[in-house]
Amino acid sequence: MTRAPEPRTRRDTGRSRVVPSRGTASRARCAGVPTAIPRLAGLTALVLLVAAGTTATAAGYRTANFIVDAPTDSLARRIGDAAEQYRHTLAIEWLGSPLPRWSRPCPITAQVAPHLGAGGATSFVFDRGEVFNWTMTIQGSEERILDSVLPHEVTHTVFASHFRRPLPRWADEGACTTVEHPVERARQHRLLIEFLTTGRGIAFPEMFAMREYPADVLPLYSQGYSLARYLIDRGGRRKYVTFVAEGLAGDNWSAALRRHYGVPDVAQMQTVWLDWVKQGCPAPPATLAAATPQAADWTGRARGQSPDVAVGGETPVTAGRRSIYAVQAGRAASAPGTVPIRR
Repeated sequence: MTRAPEPRTRRDTGRSRVVPSRGTASRARCAGVPTAIPRLAGLTALVLLVAAGTTATAAGYRTANFIVDAPTDSLARRIGDAAEQYRHTLAIEWLGSPLPRWSRPCPITAQVAPHLGAGGATSFVFDRGEVFNWTMTIQGSEERILDSVLPHEVTHTVFASHFRRPLPRWADEGACTTVEHPVERARQHRLLIEFLTTGRGIAFPEMFAMREYPADVLPLYSQGYSLARYLIDRGGRRKYVTFVAEGLAGDNWSAALRRHYGVPDVAQMQTVWLDWVKQGCPAPPATLAAATPQAADWTGRARGQSPDVAVGGETPVTAGRRSIYAVQAGRAASAPGTVPIRR
């Protein structure tokens, strides 16, 4: 019997969040047509059903790999050309070579207005080692789309084209956030400190094992970004991709950490990372930095700060979860470079 394609859905909730309904997480299929899996953001990523009734856009533009609908011809052209450039540059940065042309272009639906919060969603289907049915929706001001939303979403397509299977959510969303504008990355760091000091952090063994988005999704983005940044600073983007591939292949992240970063296991990675965060996330030693391939900064356009408010209000905290980062105020670390852990 022919197996129906397995749908995977990812949604970007990394900025002004586009948060889908958290209904039943069924995997129902109808006549072989995959239906969306309701969830929050994107890594086991990837079939998004764009809501019916979306307002039609006024203009279109086609490139080799994208078809853009945007409010004006000029906007559609700028978005399409930028998407192609990001696809080319990001693939080289992460993989070492450009991607081949897709068999069918990815539709991009862009809502562009100064008052819109920045966000995006990218969808695709994995089936027997193939990836297809690309769909991307993006929104925000023109600047936010071009310097953060678009590179973030295009990175998801680069990873999907390369790995051809879902990634751990922290590794996918974290890496995609590293290509955003520096202002957005700084915002994620501020949120991280807030989450760690208010008991909303996620234990690394739990985070590495996640295949679905947690109810409290925002800490996953901030922690994933911070850990991805730490690892990339100590080996570059291509080493990060190799590390993720090895962790996926054997589902043994501790072994992959030992091999590529010299960290014994996931629990120790948590301790090392926490200590780094406590020290203010310093740059790696000059000798290590000199030996690490440096990525180009193709998001260096200056622009204002994104709103710090999630659509729909504050994200609820998962009931009953005891975070390892919920350290009472004034409690001293049990040893230099460590933080007491509540389990």
